[in-house]
Amino acid sequence: MGWLIQLLVNSIVLVAVAGYFESFFLESIWAAILASFLLMIINIFVKPFLIILTLPVTMLTLGFFLFVINAVTLMITAALMGDAFVIDGFGMAVLAAIIIAILNLAINKVIIEPLRQRKR
Repeated sequence: MGWLIQLLVNSIVLVAVAGYFESFFLESIWAAILASFLLMIINIFVKPFLIILTLPVTMLTLGFFLFVINAVTLMITAALMGDAFVIDGFGMAVLAAIIIAILNLAINKVIIEPLRQRKR
């Protein structure tokens, strides 16, 4: 059930980012849900290998290189989605990765965690 909530949160965040930037395009909410699902799959299977391969650079940058890895996973997702999800340039992907990370953190801390604690 937790993965479904995270899927919906990621979809909402992707739509929000697409609403603010013209160079970050999502065709519809269904494209956002599919992109979020693909991004979750890529984060499970591809991201750990990217982290291991870039571990020295990540350590030198005190973890900030993880935003670049997140941007790469966004670009892979956009490539798999075709015209339904378009990111114009790697700089936009890095900016979107930073904003997505901040929004996901905020939503999880402000909304999701209090709801989970209230259920207990």
